[in-house]
Order: sequence, then C-alpha cells, then structure tokens
Amino acid sequence: MELIIGSHVSYKASDQLLGSVKEALSYGANTFMFYTGAPQNTMRGSIDIRLRDEAFSLMKDNGIDINKVIVHAPYIVNLANIQNYDFSVSFLRKEIERCNILGIKYMVLHPGSAVNSSREEALNNISDGLNLVLNNNCDVKILLETMAGKGNEVGKSFDELKTIIDNVKYKDKIGVCLDTCHLNDAGYDISDFDNVLEEFDNKIGIKYIGCVHINDSKNILGSHKDRHENIGLGTIGFDNLINVIYNEKLKSIPKILETPYVTKNDSSKEREYPPYKNEIEMIKNKVFDNDLIKRVRGN
Repeated sequence: MELIIGSHVSYKASDQLLGSVKEALSYGANTFMFYTGAPQNTMRGSIDIRLRDEAFSLMKDNGIDINKVIVHAPYIVNLANIQNYDFSVSFLRKEIERCNILGIKYMVLHPGSAVNSSREEALNNISDGLNLVLNNNCDVKILLETMAGKGNEVGKSFDELKTIIDNVKYKDKIGVCLDTCHLNDAGYDISDFDNVLEEFDNKIGIKYIGCVHINDSKNILGSHKDRHENIGLGTIGFDNLINVIYNEKLKSIPKILETPYVTKNDSSKEREYPPYKNEIEMIKNKVFDNDLIKRVRGN
C-alpha cells in the first residue's frame, strides 16, 4: 500500500505554504502538517495567493495530495472552557477560513481543558462550539485529537470523543486524530493496536479517523503526562509504531510525526535539528537504525 507519511513543518511569513512544502520534501515526505500562525497567540498574517499557487504546483509535481495535508488549530482555542468561549469560537472560525483559502481540508483540534466546570459541561461546551462553526458551507473537517489526560484535558477516552461527536450536527464535518503517544499515556496499549482499533470502531467508527500522529512516548502506559519521544526510543517501541503505520485499516490515512527535535554538536556548538528525514527513512525501510539515531544526535 502507498504510505502517506510526513511531519510537522514550519509556516513562515516569508514563504508561507511554499516553504512548508519545500521543508516536507526535504524530509522525503508526501504529506505534512502545519500551523497557519503561532499556536500560542492570535497573530496571523495575510495569505499570499501567489505563494499558495506556487505551493500547489510544487505539490502536484512531487506527488503530494493537498487533500492529505493537515492544519493544526492553535492551542489557545479551548471550546471546553466557557470563559473566553466567544473568542475560541470566533478564532476557530477564522482558522477555518484560512484553511479554505489554503485549500486544506483537515484541521486537527485539541478538544480543550475543563476549567471551572465539570467534564459533562466541558463536553457539552465543545459540541456546542463545533455546532457554531460547522455547517454545510464548511469545506474543512475538524479532527478531534485523542489526548493524554494531563490535568483537566478533555478527550482522554474514546467515550468522551463519542459524546462530543454524537452531539455534533454535521457528522460529515467531524472526525478524530489518533495520537500514539497520547493514546499510550491515556492507558491504551499500542502493543495491542488491533484491539485498540476494534474498541474505537465499536464506540465511534473507523470511518471517523482522518489523521494519525506518530509519536513514541517517554512515559509508561497510563501515565497521563504527554511527553513525546523519538521513534523507537520510547516506551511504545519501533515495531509497535510500525504496526500502527502500516495497519491495513488505516492505509489511506496520513501519518504525521511530531517527535522532538534532537540536539547534536555542530562546529563545537550544540544545535537542535528536526529528526524527520531520518525517522521517515527508518519507517519506509521498516528497520530501526540505532546507528542512524546516534549520527543524528551527534553521538
């Protein structure tokens, strides 16, 4: 089957989507994920249509399907919290509009954190907010990300995600992004991924999965901590992640790496580098290369 694999890439004011595509290609990727601006604030520059069209052309020439490219919503959107609720709804609408201009069909969204409210209230807030931004004229599908359950995070279980989805009016505009690190930290055993998928299918439905974040974890199963690790160096392990990536039921789903940058010595200075080219190479070969990891880290 064709592997749809990529990573998080940057989106800079100078070259915007064109720069994102070039970065993805430098990693040997055929998809990618990006933020349309800083994830922690509201600063957003206007979209340069010329750069967008150049990006479209470059993607077409290199076999990247725009329909498999992902945008990640900013962290400052918290539909679970009734405080600043109007801001979250309004800003999410603006992000959807930016996706429309950029031709992006999928946006990953953290469900939010239950602040000064019960989990039941938080779940209702999320579905209500989604119903305010999703309609028949919306060409973007929101993918709720599975969360580790750190603090008051909502979306740590398939049951919570099901509750949200059940109360969203436009079911064709909503989906789920599985995150392997988050699943592990929430208590889902990735070493038995077929069973995890079966539970998801029974409660929500495989058809709702629109993206998979591929991350190893620094933490033990059920730790609720959310600390990503490089592929094959964490508690999930390389072979278990390969089983997720190449699972036949997810063959048409884009897989996105969000693993940590690595530090290595460069001209007697320590610098951080993205590991994605090397990790994608290992994933394509289905072989963990410990020497490759050492070279990346400058060991």
